[in-house]
Amino acid sequence: MSTTRAVEAVFRIESARIIAGVARIVRDVGIAEELAQDALVAALEQWPQSGVPDKPGAWLMATAKHRAIDLVRRKEVYARKLAEVGRTLEDQAPPAGPAELADPEGIDDDLLRLIFTACHPVLATEARIALTLRLVGGLTTQEIARAFLTSEPTTAQRIVRAKRALAKAAVPFEVPYGADREQRLASVLEVIYLVFNEGYSATAGDDLVRPALCEDALRLARVLAALMPKEPEVHGLAALLEFQASRTATRTGPGGEPVLLADQNRSKWNRLLIRRGVEALHRAGTGPYSLQAAIAGCHADALRYEDTDWPTIAALYNRLVVLVPSPVIELNRAVAVSMAQGPAAALPLVDALAAEPALRAYHLLPSVRGDLLERLGRRAEARAEFERAASLTRNAREQDLLRDRAAHLDG
Repeated sequence: MSTTRAVEAVFRIESARIIAGVARIVRDVGIAEELAQDALVAALEQWPQSGVPDKPGAWLMATAKHRAIDLVRRKEVYARKLAEVGRTLEDQAPPAGPAELADPEGIDDDLLRLIFTACHPVLATEARIALTLRLVGGLTTQEIARAFLTSEPTTAQRIVRAKRALAKAAVPFEVPYGADREQRLASVLEVIYLVFNEGYSATAGDDLVRPALCEDALRLARVLAALMPKEPEVHGLAALLEFQASRTATRTGPGGEPVLLADQNRSKWNRLLIRRGVEALHRAGTGPYSLQAAIAGCHADALRYEDTDWPTIAALYNRLVVLVPSPVIELNRAVAVSMAQGPAAALPLVDALAAEPALRAYHLLPSVRGDLLERLGRRAEARAEFERAASLTRNAREQDLLRDRAAHLDG
């Protein structure tokens, strides 16, 4: 591996921790990222001559922190902060070789602070997602843009505005406690959940699944679970994503076409991820993500589709909709009811959702209704629902599937 590639690989792995460590000094994630990038440039300049240090991550961290101290020193307004955090570093030169971290015990705390800052509710959802993937996930702006089918300039502008918004709101670089903690944690979990969902079932484009996004979200969930071991909902989210990720590879066929749950080859589900999901579920609670994880666990338990415990899944959805009243959850509950009690029992539940504004353009509503009507033998009505569902989705693979189902009902 060339030195340049080695530098880039190390930086990709260590960037979140470096940014987090520097942000604790400068209290601004935008400046922290710039200083981390400065350390990367220094490595690209020095390592080809001096060689890759034994502990490259520590070298980058120390270099970035020294630059942070230099910045603080130049600004008189930060004199007190310099006295607090610069005392142990100000007399040292940037390392030319192996370097130990000044505070290895504080790294995880810094990373947790970075996650909470990037996911702060002061930012719009799209901004939180982009900033988290950039700072914590280590993705490039180009990678984020490609994953969410947006232009690179739009994504870059979104990230820049997010950093400015955090600075303008003077968002503290800290892990929240007390009454603020639950709301802030909910924001963090939502970002990870949305990133995974976009990878698991893409809202638009030519691909149904984007595995890289699923992997990024799962990694973030695991990091968060390790950093917050006493938070049951964190483990609930981790369990949910482990279970869902276990069947990602079977959700599409050789040509990228969707494969319905009933038709998936369960022997190819990832049993390691399922075991990880079970372990996380044992540490989960009774919150929304934990209940969704329990539902996903029911699917993972069934070696055959016919063995699925639909009554338990329907009961879990009954509990979930009480915690999180949502027409989407109601629709999912109707699907479970249809499998536990038959399509006739579920159709009124689906019909009752037709007037929901949130589902007016949601393609899965007519898709579910079409499935129920087909099972009831009402083929013409089912065909019309599948055609309507195809017109509503922006994902090309889903459009093909729905049109095929409609065509199958012709005649």
